[in-house]
Amino acid sequence: MNNRQKSMLLALALDLLGEPPSPFHPVIWMGNYLKALRKRWRAETPSEQLREGAGWWALGAGASAGVGELAQRLPGDWITQGILLKPLLARQALFAAVSEVHAALTVDNLPEARRLLSWHLVSRETSELTAAEVVGAAIESLAENLSDSVVAPLLCFRVGGLPLAALYRFANTADAMWGYRTPELEYAGKVAAHADDVLNLAPARLTALCTLLVSGGGGLGVWARDRRNTASPNAGHPISAFAGALGMRLDKRGVYVLNAGGRGPEAADLPRALGLARRTFALATLLLLVPWKLSPWKKYA
Repeated sequence: MNNRQKSMLLALALDLLGEPPSPFHPVIWMGNYLKALRKRWRAETPSEQLREGAGWWALGAGASAGVGELAQRLPGDWITQGILLKPLLARQALFAAVSEVHAALTVDNLPEARRLLSWHLVSRETSELTAAEVVGAAIESLAENLSDSVVAPLLCFRVGGLPLAALYRFANTADAMWGYRTPELEYAGKVAAHADDVLNLAPARLTALCTLLVSGGGGLGVWARDRRNTASPNAGHPISAFAGALGMRLDKRGVYVLNAGGRGPEAADLPRALGLARRTFALATLLLLVPWKLSPWKKYA
C-alpha cells in the first residue's frame, strides 16, 4: 500500500469523528469566498457577467489547487495529507443528515423533517413537501452527494493528490452556490456549473456502477433508461441507480421522474437507502485502493 492509499484510509477514519470546527474548515472558507464575491458583482450584460464569474471562479480554483500543492509539501508525509484530506469529504455528515430526517419522520414530525432536509441536504423549497416527497428528496440527495462529497474527492485525491482534491471541492462548492439558472446567476455561474459537470463525469458513473454491483444489478434497467432524465449530466446516474436498486419512484416535483413504475417512498426506506449507500461506498473505496497508475500523475498514484 502506497502513501496515497494510506492517506485515504486515514482521512476516512478521521471522518468518523465528524467535521472540524467552522473556523478551520476549508470548505467553509471556500463558501465564504464565494458568498463574499456575490456581493461584489458589478457586471450587467450577459457577456460581462460571464467574464466576471469566470474570472472569480478561476482565481478561487487556482488558489485552492495552489494551497493543496503547498499542503502536499508539508512535513509528515501521508499522515499530514490524510489529515488535510478529511475536510474535503463528508461521508459521516451525509449519513448522519439522512438519519436525522428519518428520526423526525418516525415520530411523525413532518415540519422538523422538512427543516432538516432543507438545512442539511437540499436547496429546493421544502415547506410544502409531503412525507413521501421528503423521503424521496433525502434519498436523491444521499445518492447524489455520495458521489459529489465522498467518491469524487477520494477519486480526485487518488489521481492528483491534494491539489486536485481541493480544486474539485472548490468547484463543487461553487456549483452549489452559483450554478443556478436564475437571472442573477444564469451567466455569472455558468463556468462554475460546467466545471463541476466535467469534474463529476467519472465519479458519478463510478458511484452508479458500484450501486448496481452491490445491488446485484437490480437497478440496471432503470439506470439504463432514466439516467439522462435529470438536467445535470451526472446526477441522474447515481440517483437512477438508487431508484432501481430500491425499487421506488424518485421524482423532483415538476422537474424529473426516475423509475416511474416504482412504488412511492416511505420513511422505512431511508435505512434501506443508507445501507445501500454504505455498501456502495465500501465497494468504491476498495476500487480506489486497488494499485493502479495513471499518467501524468504516475509518481503520486
